[in-house]
Amino acid sequence: MQLEGSCHCGAVHFSVESPHPYPFNRCYCSICRKTAGGGGYAINLGGVADTLEVSGRESVRVYRARLRDAAGSETLSPGERRFCGNCGSALWVWDPRWPELVHPFASAIDTPLPVPPERVHLMLGSKAAWVEPDIRDGDRSFDEYPDESLAQWHERHGLVS
Repeated sequence: MQLEGSCHCGAVHFSVESPHPYPFNRCYCSICRKTAGGGGYAINLGGVADTLEVSGRESVRVYRARLRDAAGSETLSPGERRFCGNCGSALWVWDPRWPELVHPFASAIDTPLPVPPERVHLMLGSKAAWVEPDIRDGDRSFDEYPDESLAQWHERHGLVS
């Protein structure tokens, strides 16, 4: 599925081919919550990095999250969160560990997205106390990472394009 996206102010527009366009994965980690907001979570889709086309690239900025381990040591995440430097809209994440993939934020997509048959709530162990997840019958929940990838979830539901 071809996805078209943009930031709120219109300075950045992008398109990407997505074999995994269902917005099912709600991430409650502090990075997603604080950088992409919403209901205390963010939703990333799966896209093919080689198909990403961007206009307004001069307005795109990169944030690399600071990760802290149990001992308090800090490192930078290799993941690059792209956002609009003018309005702050979260756009997509790219990680050099998986260079063939790009993960646009569902909130930045202008193309109508399909409704997922179930939702996966992940990183619930990191959610803010004020967040009350809307977990429905059939949804799956994980304190950390789910047991399947975006691709595997789409395959399990027969939703591979």
